[in-house]
This record gives sequence, structure tokens and C-alpha cells, in this order.
Amino acid sequence: MARTSSQRWRQAVVWLHVITSVGWMAHALVLFTLLATSATSTDPDTRVAATSMAHVVDVRLLGPFANAAAFTGLLLAAATAWGFFRNWWVLVKFAITLIQLYAGIFLLSDALQDSVAAARTGHAPTAALLVGTALMASAIAFQAWLSVAKPWRRTPWTTSRKPPSAANRVFAAAVAAVLVDVTTGLVLGFPSPICQLVVLTAQIINRQRALRAQAAA
Repeated sequence: MARTSSQRWRQAVVWLHVITSVGWMAHALVLFTLLATSATSTDPDTRVAATSMAHVVDVRLLGPFANAAAFTGLLLAAATAWGFFRNWWVLVKFAITLIQLYAGIFLLSDALQDSVAAARTGHAPTAALLVGTALMASAIAFQAWLSVAKPWRRTPWTTSRKPPSAANRVFAAAVAAVLVDVTTGLVLGFPSPICQLVVLTAQIINRQRALRAQAAA
């Protein structure tokens, strides 16, 4: 019974990862569409409205979905035998996720704020912003293919011992963390992945302890 319950919680995390990843990609496409509309429109009001709505989509939807997709993916790597560095396809997904989070938080969000102000003075979104949102959606689609195809061999750092899977409570806590943080973000009006960071950090620490104990046995 406990094993069945654990599998269900793990499947719930996988389901959340799929749903939030698809949502992340969809919102990136919406962002691209709105920015393209602003860039090609000759009507000042349409340009301002489209750019402003793109900023709202980024803060209210894309941000929370991106955080949840990244968290559930990283949690599954840290809480199962897949790990972060055992398979090339997981490692590539891990690297792309980190790049996307950095680009989204430190580059895209600031650029969108600047575009809203620029639209009010008659300027269109930059080509770099349009390309960036298109690349974000493309990268997520590529990650989806990696998850399905699981190409390439294992990395040179793969050991013969299979890493242990996390306890049932870790997957349950992951589901709760996503729900709490998404709700909190909607109430506050900006992404707030605090619970997700706490759960992920705790699991990474516990995993390192388990790996050291396994190596010493």
C-alpha cells in the first residue's frame, strides 16, 4: 500500500511537471504573439495594449508556470534514480533549465518592463526580445522531446550503484509546494517560489547524505 501511495505521489509530480512545462511553453508563445503584434502594429493604442498585456502574462502566468516546471523537473532528478549527471539527456535539460531561468528572471522581465515604457513613446519591442521569447518556447519544446526520446548514453560520471529514491513525503511536499506557491503568486501579483526552493534544497541535502552513506557502506 505504501509503495502504491509513493508511486501515486511521484506520478502527481510528473503530471505537474508536464502540465506546467506545457503551460510555460504556451505562455512563451502568447508572449511572442503579443510582442509581434505590438511590433507590427501602426496603431499606438494597440502597441501599448499588446506590450502591456505581454508584461502581465509574464508576471502573472509565465513566471509561476516556469518556476513550477523547473522545480518539478529538478525535484524529480534529485528525488529519483535519474539524478542530475547520470544521463546526458537529463544533464542537457538541467543546463537548459538553468539558462532559461536566468534569462527569464534577469533579462526577459526587465526587457519587458522597458518595452512597456517604450511603447508609450511610440517605440516597438526590440528584435532581441522577440527572438528571446521564440527561443524560450523552442527550448521547452526541445526539452519535451528529450523527456520522451531519452537519447544518448550515460555520462562518464555514472556510477554502478543506483541512487536511492526519495521518501513518499518528499513527493507529497513537492505537490503541496507548487500549489501553495502558485496560489501565493496569484494573490501577491508576482512569482513567489519560496516553498519550492525550501523543498528542493532540503531534498538535495538529504540526497547528498544518502549518497555518502551509500558510498561508505
